[in-house]
Amino acid sequence: MSNNQKPGQSKPSNPYAAAAGAYDTHAQKHTPDQRETEARVLLKAAKAFQDIQKRWDQISREDLDECLKYNRQIWMMFVDTAIEDEGGERPVELRNNIANLGVFIFNHTLEVLADPQPQKLDILIEINREIAAGLMTRPKPEGQTQAAPTDTVDQA
Repeated sequence: MSNNQKPGQSKPSNPYAAAAGAYDTHAQKHTPDQRETEARVLLKAAKAFQDIQKRWDQISREDLDECLKYNRQIWMMFVDTAIEDEGGERPVELRNNIANLGVFIFNHTLEVLADPQPQKLDILIEINREIAAGLMTRPKPEGQTQAAPTDTVDQA
């Protein structure tokens, strides 16, 4: 017991521990999860491709190279993660699909670099958007089934 502490009084709390706890609580509430972060990065790359398409006649070769490099780095991360998967969290089929999609992205990137055309970016935009949409969808916990869609067609 310290000299300033009265009998029956609880020990003063550690202000550093309280601050760390508050930070942890805030971080858990306000930091996006990995799936959301990955989706945002894919959407950022898709938007960059769209911007390049819109300004095709004004862009430099370096602008295109940088955009393709950014997308390639994203996909390298996905492929590396799929291949490593040390915890076995992803099924083999999913890991193979990610790796195959990555190979397609890499090959298509080479095609764009060899013969740059704005329409060749369409498939990269579409793939990034589709994967981002999938990442934004929350998987159902095991044992739960997907609810049947309701019939909402207008009878006009």
